[in-house]
Amino acid sequence: MKKILVSFIIISVCILFSTETYAQKIYSCKYKSDAKVKVYVAQYKSDADLVVYKCNYKSDASGNNGLWYFCEYKSDADKTIYFCEYKSDADLIIYFSEYKSDATWKNSSKKHLMF
Repeated sequence: MKKILVSFIIISVCILFSTETYAQKIYSCKYKSDAKVKVYVAQYKSDADLVVYKCNYKSDASGNNGLWYFCEYKSDADKTIYFCEYKSDADLIIYFSEYKSDATWKNSSKKHLMF
């Protein structure tokens, strides 16, 4: 019984930390082949899968909720993206908001792209 309880606690802690530690430190690649996710920037919020707010500080970009910090170096980033010219080439359509409170997923089926 004690082993089961210890196992349950360990698994619970792992799940808790694994869902809360996905940072959104982003590096914008020059070449499509270098990126994990191809992104298109929509003109309208209603066309987006994800509404993104650009954070000024790395510490503000936490969770998978559209708070992105753009890194200067690829090695500092959690995700590499490439900005596509055409919507049809993109894996993810985003809209940049001026307000932090707007950052959210509009299409949660694409959340896995930013984990």
